[in-house]
Amino acid sequence: MMFEETKLKGAYVISLNLLQDERGAFARTFCKKEFQQIGHNKEFVQLNHSYNTYKGTIRGMHYQIPPYQEIKLIRCIRGSVLDVIVDLRKDSPTYLQHVSIEISSENKKMVYMPEDFAHGFQTLEDNSELIYHHTEYYTPQADTGLRYDDPALKIKWPLEPKMVSEKDRNYKLIDHKF
Repeated sequence: MMFEETKLKGAYVISLNLLQDERGAFARTFCKKEFQQIGHNKEFVQLNHSYNTYKGTIRGMHYQIPPYQEIKLIRCIRGSVLDVIVDLRKDSPTYLQHVSIEISSENKKMVYMPEDFAHGFQTLEDNSELIYHHTEYYTPQADTGLRYDDPALKIKWPLEPKMVSEKDRNYKLIDHKF
């Protein structure tokens, strides 16, 4: 695996080392020793699978409040998405800044998101699927988010939003949240 740190300290785009032969391909998606080199020392305790029927679907921008913050490792296993992470660390020089990374079954990139970040994505193809690894269990009372279309975030979604849950449409704007 190759780890490329983004402008948001502690957040990485991970490229897989794909080994190919006449049978197909093989790649390691997690190695405890390799992840320790970027400072990762927590256990992944939950894996989730997201299936999205329609191109243009937006999910996010989700996070869990303390003490239930989580590190996420996100991989697209079918189709493609624009994955977006937002820095919510108030003492960070990149507070409320975001990065957008296209991840797909074809480019095989993954996103590593530290604690105190919000996460969301927009599907770029019908029938896109993602796998998430989490270092914290889903905790309903700690579950919250930012509006995907909050003007303060300036996220440029590539497609007109086609499907957005009521919950994601109704998060408060940042001026009222922080």
